[in-house]
Amino acid sequence: MTSIIQNISKHIALTNEETALFLSKTETRHYKAKTLILQAGEVCKHSYFVNSGLLRSFSVNDNIVEHILSFACEGWWIGDMYSLLSQKPGNLFIEVLEDAEVVLLSKENQEQLYIEIPKLERFFRILTENSLVANQERLMDNLSLSAEERFDKFCKRYPTLIQKVPQKQIASYIGVTPEFFSKMKSRWLHK
Repeated sequence: MTSIIQNISKHIALTNEETALFLSKTETRHYKAKTLILQAGEVCKHSYFVNSGLLRSFSVNDNIVEHILSFACEGWWIGDMYSLLSQKPGNLFIEVLEDAEVVLLSKENQEQLYIEIPKLERFFRILTENSLVANQERLMDNLSLSAEERFDKFCKRYPTLIQKVPQKQIASYIGVTPEFFSKMKSRWLHK
């Protein structure tokens, strides 16, 4: 069973015919590290499911400072939800950090699948709800937790990323400067 079907089966059961139909509406692509698969200012036309590799979404402010919104490793979904849902130009970049195999599901095909396989609406509603909860939790963490506590939560949520992702990207994700992060990580490792 493919990784994306395993992901779906955590929440809904598809028949063999529904699985075949779903897969027929997706496209699998291979990307090299450092490839931008979405740029700020473009309209996001796909949801992306990571079969293998690692992706990140980020924005860049007027001072050319990156702000990482999310990472997506194997078995995770990623996209610019604002742009995908509104079909307006978005403000996120999505970059491949490690060579990746990614399944693309276009908004158009997703809408068609809702008609042909109505229970997929439930699946994507669950994904959206989980994303909303995670984003609210992250916002609350940024408002109420110390940088050390945010880093500890990052380590628990993304245990494999500590060795894979450059420190400056982890610093951006938890909202601190790379210099502060380096000092904080050094203290954390000595605990």
